[in-house]
Amino acid sequence: MIEFIAQNMAPIMFFSLIVFMLLGYPVAFSLAANGLLFFFIGVELAPYSNGSINLSWPLLYALPERFWGVMSNETLLAIPFFTFMGIVLERSGMAEDLLDTIGQLFGPIRGGLAYAVIFVGALLAATTGVVAASVIAMGLISLPIMLRYGYDRRVASGVIAASGTLAQIIPPSLVLIVLADQLGRSVGDMYKGALIPGLVLTSMYMGYILLMSIIRPKSMPALPLDARTLGHGVTSLFAALVLAVAIAYAAHVYLSPTHGANADILGACVGVVVIYIAAILDRGLKFNLMSRLAQQVIIVLIPPLALIFLVLGTIFLGIATPTEGGAMGAVGALIMAAAKGRLSFAVIKQALASTTRLSSFVLFILIGARVFSLTFYGVNGHLWVEHLLVSLPGGEVGFLIAVNVLVFLLAFFLDFFELAFIIVPLLAPAADKLGIDLIWFGVLLGVNMQTSFMHPPFGFALFYLRSVAARVPYLDRITGKNIQPVTTGQIYWGAVPFVCIQIIMIGLTIAFPQMVMHYKGKQVDPSTIEIKMPEMPGLGGGLGGGLGLPPLGAPAPAQPGTAPAQPGTAPVQPAAPANDLTKPPSFN
Repeated sequence: MIEFIAQNMAPIMFFSLIVFMLLGYPVAFSLAANGLLFFFIGVELAPYSNGSINLSWPLLYALPERFWGVMSNETLLAIPFFTFMGIVLERSGMAEDLLDTIGQLFGPIRGGLAYAVIFVGALLAATTGVVAASVIAMGLISLPIMLRYGYDRRVASGVIAASGTLAQIIPPSLVLIVLADQLGRSVGDMYKGALIPGLVLTSMYMGYILLMSIIRPKSMPALPLDARTLGHGVTSLFAALVLAVAIAYAAHVYLSPTHGANADILGACVGVVVIYIAAILDRGLKFNLMSRLAQQVIIVLIPPLALIFLVLGTIFLGIATPTEGGAMGAVGALIMAAAKGRLSFAVIKQALASTTRLSSFVLFILIGARVFSLTFYGVNGHLWVEHLLVSLPGGEVGFLIAVNVLVFLLAFFLDFFELAFIIVPLLAPAADKLGIDLIWFGVLLGVNMQTSFMHPPFGFALFYLRSVAARVPYLDRITGKNIQPVTTGQIYWGAVPFVCIQIIMIGLTIAFPQMVMHYKGKQVDPSTIEIKMPEMPGLGGGLGGGLGLPPLGAPAPAQPGTAPAQPGTAPVQPAAPANDLTKPPSFN
């Protein structure tokens, strides 16, 4: 019995960890306690393990070095920077301004408010990277408006919860930073790989709203005329965009001779800055050359887009690392909040407290994971997991299906941080051995972990929305109608279609890996490379007569002053060199 336990320590340790967490103990302490407990057991059972346990007491001396490796990891510095940036932006009222403005822009069409929520959710994801901030902000602002104008409660709650989870997969997502760190890959490459899947998923959400607006038009009516406070003015907005494009193209042509490949980016920046200044002057000086709608859209939309470029653009162009990009984003968020007059000591205090709380949470889980992995690797747990996964039927496809089903089921119970720190380090070696690109594998897991926020009944996004959705009937302050509350069942059922869309997105990512693999740039096929020697006519030309040599098979040219060789006679031997090369040179 003792030999059996000693030789199967790895699976016993893994399932014991699951029991620890199901009992409700904090994840960080469950990891550390499980690791230390089985370390002591493993040292005592090592003589009975037939070599499968490689633990001894001196191995504990490695723990301080492993802890230092966590705390000196500069990649993880991006987490507090992006968290601070997101919380400051949420407190600055950017989400409120965006939802109001984009809702007015899309308001005249059916499902316009739902489109606005998805669009703003993608923008908030690209600026904040924090799911809780996005879901709570949109739940507080847009859910009452959608209920006021007759939206189906399931559609409204589902689209808000799903749009908030876009912060999981659209850079600068916190989970992508953690996944890149656990997989040993570049955060910048992970961001590049996740960008297109994030945009495709956003488009699929909008496609679902379009389909529902056709099938069930009464579930998402257009805004009534009296609710469109910014009036009309789409033509004016379109004319302003055309003017901005024209200015950007002219700037590109002007800057091309001096700035080369960077001229297109600089030209676009010039066009955006000019149209932004024009909109501010038009409003401030009351020229009224633009409509109120065009002014509001330009003034509200361009600052977050500029912040996205400041963060993601510098990372993608290789100008800044993700940590440096996060620092610039944090400074940019402070500037935006100050420009709106909403930066105060209370805002900074709240942002710092929330950032410290989340960063400490991540750090403690990482330290606990280091203790667990020390023991787990000592009992050859990584080899057990690798053999288990590599031997699955179906090869690479079977491995991907099994892993995604496993992560999908574990996401019912575990947070994405817990999945990233516990499960991913066990899956990565097997994926690498099967030849799977780890950036693609990380993005695939990121899309899958996104469902952890939407799973009824444990999805965190659903909990966030439940905390801000009305629980009792209330009187709407605009229309004076009695609005019924949103039930928990309606929130859960509203999330189900979006979970199905996320599952479809997992399949698309597996079927079309180039959505992610574009991060490598243009691939070169070695079989298409042709090496061709240049012609050298002045030196005899071609392969056969280069460097003054005769063509292959041809007699040597006659020396000046000698008769050409006659056919059938032996070739003339060249004259001996003037100096004897077998002796050292003479400098007399």
